[in-house]
Amino acid sequence: MQGSRVFLASLLLLGICNQLYAVNNSVILAEEFPLTLSEFAFFEDNKAQTPSEGVLPYELISTLFSDYSYKQRWVYVPERRKAIYEEGKVFNFPVGSALIKTFYYPLDERKQEKGMNLMETRVLLRKESGWEAVSYAWNNEQTEAKVKIAGKTINTSWIDQSGKKRTVRYRVPNKNQCKECHATNDAITPIGPKARNLNKIYHYEDGPVNQLTKWLKQEIINHYPQKMVSPVDWQDGSYSLDDRARSYLDINCGHCHAPTGAANSTGLYLNFSESRKKQLGFYKKPVATGRGSGDLKYSIVPGKPEESILLHRMISTDPGVMMPESGRALSHSEAIDLIGSWISSM
Repeated sequence: MQGSRVFLASLLLLGICNQLYAVNNSVILAEEFPLTLSEFAFFEDNKAQTPSEGVLPYELISTLFSDYSYKQRWVYVPERRKAIYEEGKVFNFPVGSALIKTFYYPLDERKQEKGMNLMETRVLLRKESGWEAVSYAWNNEQTEAKVKIAGKTINTSWIDQSGKKRTVRYRVPNKNQCKECHATNDAITPIGPKARNLNKIYHYEDGPVNQLTKWLKQEIINHYPQKMVSPVDWQDGSYSLDDRARSYLDINCGHCHAPTGAANSTGLYLNFSESRKKQLGFYKKPVATGRGSGDLKYSIVPGKPEESILLHRMISTDPGVMMPESGRALSHSEAIDLIGSWISSM
């Protein structure tokens, strides 16, 4: 009898532990956002960012600039459900899915092993009514992140690759600001996880493999095309200047500046599949930029970056001029050099 009790107690404890380290599907679908990130159970270890079973890390070929912050990404799709491939679009994820992204700064970019300063974790939750977005800001102890519906500003610093101390007023967006980037036809939608953006090798614990192959094997997606044109890593100098520039503009601008994006009325389309010179900005007059144009005439003047509105707005940190309009407080120097060189080469 004593042995039976011990055995039953062991089974009960095992069940509790398994529940502790399993994603809480009911929290994803709940009407209210939980107060803390840990309630989702996306991570076995919050501070170490160790994902729970079923939560898969991923990377994009090129990433959105966010004041030089680094990002870690994970995807969760409920068991026995699959995301559906749609050409040129983000995978159509089933209800109950989650996309998780943690923003952080390494304490020292030259020595990543020194650790990182977690800033926020943003989650996109696929509910019955569609996608919803919310941000969680990390505490000073780096043990928990709390929901920030109204957003938050965090003063932080890090040591960059040159050994220089950099500072920034990092902004956790409020719930409505998420729509500034993640909205299509007034509905929240993911930006990054398109098949073409995931078409790269990722070094998983069990070895390196193409992410799309992994997602298919894990039954996260239904299929993907064997042949596709993908962007390149804009930082990789082995690729052509044109490919690098177009890849940067696609991930940083193309989700809004596209026929179906929030900036579709501008007629300036910077998505990766656009090939028409006028729509890409070549000698294109702006529809309505106000002082954002800097008294310049065209979005892009081939051979003359100093006369191109596109570059002018990338350089600016004035909220009424800069592009993107939100998500940054700093200029992206390396990208400015890239796009400037691209325009000069035309």
